Amino acid sequence: MLRVAVVGSGPSGVYTAQALVAQTLVPDVRVHVLDRLPCPYGLVRYGVAPDHEKIKSLQQSLRAVLEHERVTFVGNVAVGGDGVPPGRLAELYDAVVYCVGAAADRPLGIPGEELPGSHSATEFVSWYSAHPDAAAGLFALRARSVVVIGVGNVAVDVARILARGADELRPTDVPQPALGVLADSRVREVHMAGRRGPSQARFTTKELRELGALPGARMVVDPAELALDPAYGSPAPDSPPLPALVRRNLDVLRGWAREVPRAGDNRPRTIGLRFFLRPVELLERDGRVAGVRFARTAPDGNGGVRDTGTYEEIGAELVLRAVGYRGLPLPGLPFDAVHGTVPHRAGRVLRDGVASPGEYVAGWIKRGPTGVIGSNRSCAKETVASLIEDAPLLVGRASAPDPLAVLRSWGLRPVEWDGWLSIERAEAALGRSLGRGPVKIPDWPGLMGAALGSSPM
Repeated sequence: MLRVAVVGSGPSGVYTAQALVAQTLVPDVRVHVLDRLPCPYGLVRYGVAPDHEKIKSLQQSLRAVLEHERVTFVGNVAVGGDGVPPGRLAELYDAVVYCVGAAADRPLGIPGEELPGSHSATEFVSWYSAHPDAAAGLFALRARSVVVIGVGNVAVDVARILARGADELRPTDVPQPALGVLADSRVREVHMAGRRGPSQARFTTKELRELGALPGARMVVDPAELALDPAYGSPAPDSPPLPALVRRNLDVLRGWAREVPRAGDNRPRTIGLRFFLRPVELLERDGRVAGVRFARTAPDGNGGVRDTGTYEEIGAELVLRAVGYRGLPLPGLPFDAVHGTVPHRAGRVLRDGVASPGEYVAGWIKRGPTGVIGSNRSCAKETVASLIEDAPLLVGRASAPDPLAVLRSWGLRPVEWDGWLSIERAEAALGRSLGRGPVKIPDWPGLMGAALGSSPM
């Protein structure tokens, strides 16, 4: 028997477990999928916007893997830091695959970034997703104007949730406290700003079009900013064709730029997409954020941008940065601080350039925060191929016949699948009492008591 621990129950972790039990070279593989939270699915549960039901439905296919007879979900077990050290975990399993993602957001590194009213988009997403790390009451949405720095899909998600009416979110699983705040929101202007042009924006066309479909928001795009992008106008005869994604995005933006405000348009909010603006400072008034000072940029002819020496200020009482994620070091594992990843070769963890027996990585902590959810499948398969190739040297390395018994003897209280199901049932019951579908519950102490009560000790 080959016993493997997979640390992390998001897509990369679940796809790793799936690949392990699907391969046939080593038939008797048992997998424990560990997570520091009592709930599975990682960013599919806590990172996908609540109004993206189709993407969130991916949980059903992930669920099928976690219910496989040779896969065991083990929640409420942290690894590294104050949790189980990787060295001790390696004593319990023949191999360990770390799928811990990239949990940190990238800072802007500009003056004023630490002012009250300045937050990462990650904090905002965690708040409206009821992530247990999110501080209760962190957002009151008393701001009239919000600046979202970034032009990727996370920035689009944040802008859309800010501009969407609470009644539209009521059928989703957004937690009741966040729904109440959104219902009372004073936000009227949302400005998305990127330092490059629209042809280099990271959002997908589907996400972009969703902004224009909001019944309560009007899109505002400056045609002069679009015209600065070399890809926007008629291409030169000898220039290579634009990627289809860029063409579609430019078509959408072009349509918005041509729109003329209609008399009697009473939509309560506007979403402005701004380009060629690089944030240089968050402005302050009375000890809080009051706006953002941007340097105007222009294409440099080499695919980048240069500062033009001119500046623009946008007033805002709330600033959310959405400029990317970054992996965090896990105490006990090597870490490449430059790339925010664990050094590896085809998924094998490298210590001082040498593959470390029984230690593997998959997902963002392996390759960085790139790709879409489906990208984790091929990434996991590569890692599992390396692990299975190493299997003759790994079988029998684990010293404990029952890893969960050992974890409990260390004072941990693992939440297994039945415990998670009790949380799921509680969320469904709360939704019914509110006349909604299942609603995420931020009351983790109460739910943990129910979950632990239904887990064998």
